[in-house]
Amino acid sequence: MMFAAPAVLVFALLADSALAAFGLTTTSSRYKVDTNGGLVFEVNRYGSPVSGASAMKLTDGRANGDVTSLLFNGVEYQGTSKASGINSGLGTSSVSAETINNKYIKITAKSNSLPVTHYYVAKPDDPTIYMATYITGEVDPGELRWLARLRQTNVPTGVHGDVGNTIGCTAFEGKDTFRCSNGQTRCKMYTSDRFIDDQVHGVSGSNVAVWMIMPGTAYETSAGGPFMRDINSQTGSDQELYWYMNSGHVRTEPWRFGLMGPYAMKFTKGDKPSADLDTSFFGDLSVQGYVPASQRGTVSGSATGVPSEFEAVVHWYNDQAQYWTKVSGGTFKSPSMKSGTYTMKLYKGEYEVAKDTVTVKAGSDTAKSIASAEPNPSIVWRIGNFDGRPQELRNGDKIERMHPSDTRMGSWGGTFTVGQSSAGDFPMALFSKVGGSVKVNFNLASNQVQDLTLRVGTTLSFKGGRPSVAIGSWTGKDPGAPTLIDSRGVTRGAYRGYGEIYTWTVPASALKSGQNTLTLGVYGSGDQEFLSANYIVDAVELQGPTAS
Repeated sequence: MMFAAPAVLVFALLADSALAAFGLTTTSSRYKVDTNGGLVFEVNRYGSPVSGASAMKLTDGRANGDVTSLLFNGVEYQGTSKASGINSGLGTSSVSAETINNKYIKITAKSNSLPVTHYYVAKPDDPTIYMATYITGEVDPGELRWLARLRQTNVPTGVHGDVGNTIGCTAFEGKDTFRCSNGQTRCKMYTSDRFIDDQVHGVSGSNVAVWMIMPGTAYETSAGGPFMRDINSQTGSDQELYWYMNSGHVRTEPWRFGLMGPYAMKFTKGDKPSADLDTSFFGDLSVQGYVPASQRGTVSGSATGVPSEFEAVVHWYNDQAQYWTKVSGGTFKSPSMKSGTYTMKLYKGEYEVAKDTVTVKAGSDTAKSIASAEPNPSIVWRIGNFDGRPQELRNGDKIERMHPSDTRMGSWGGTFTVGQSSAGDFPMALFSKVGGSVKVNFNLASNQVQDLTLRVGTTLSFKGGRPSVAIGSWTGKDPGAPTLIDSRGVTRGAYRGYGEIYTWTVPASALKSGQNTLTLGVYGSGDQEFLSANYIVDAVELQGPTAS
């Protein structure tokens, strides 16, 4: 049960001054929360209590629910140009505040024009703003994000250092990708990490850091799965700290609706907080869409068949929720999941190797094992790994943090010789109008001169880019454009889309004993240079008998 302490008189007496202990006060335009943990923050509420409003719950239709002040240990961190909040603001909203059981302060902002209700929560002695965002539909302009606009001079270091620092650089691709005088490139997209790895990220300054924490099942209502990546920060006139819940950035599945989070923004003196953040108290706060642990179930079992040199990941999803976990010692246990029937996948790295279904019941642990069904054909040669990522290929270790034209990048295209070259000599992407094709020289023994299978795995395509292949007098059939993802990919650090696999039968008549050459290029056109049709390579293999 919730008990609201009488506070009208307290509000009137304290006015604009911050409380000396944990508490909530109101001014003519703001709610002010003192966490008694060093953090005092303010939320826009404009106006006076509406007629009939309770002492601790004030509502005003002209409010917007933006954060207008972030005072930590006496220093203001809120940026000066724009407020912090959901997207670029919720617009006119109904904003209310209440103290619950003398333990929590909850501020609720319900937009009048967007299908969004946003919650701020504070606890005593904790310099953290706990949050959750409830949506009932897609949000214009096609993305949902928490954006803290912080004073760049106080927290100058962004996520992954300067990869998103555009100060002094010039936009050269769209409005979000910049080139600096030293030839290095910057983009806010380069600050992203895989959801499965991204539970804590932050920006920092001298003896201070501000962190986003996405604990437990915070991503359950987002879209994109465990390997989705999105913007985490951007350093400009403000230091922008994000948590992207949904967007159109290399979008591979529809949005989910419901509660995003709980998640949090935490201030520290520089130390990185644990991702193991307890948000179970949200069950006491009447937060719309919150599902407590008592109404959830789990899945556990074994995951087998993934070679030990690859990370194994289990992923569950339906149109309401998504979850994942990494396999340890051949076994797994899921996070706490909402009841329902889910598609269940096993990945070798990020490459799907098994698919099943499972039904989760509240209060129960469902036993369900899964095993890799990946074929193991005889191969003549293979370049790279079929693991859903291009990291072992040339420039694959850089592409998440810089543009393909960056001066730190290696060359594109080139020649690869089987038995002499290493995976790092093969380009991780091919472009139709820059870099050229790649030639693969390989030798065949006489017993291998027969019909063989050429297999090219890709992880992401742009503007219909797909492989063109030729060996000797033979040219493989154009496989046709893959499903379009209408979003820049490789130039903004993305490498993962739907992940197409292409196969061709190479006739024996195209092959010869001794040296042969595969020419791998691109079907498609598109714009200039790195915005021309392109695709990212996962691996290439020629299947057939071993030499004898």
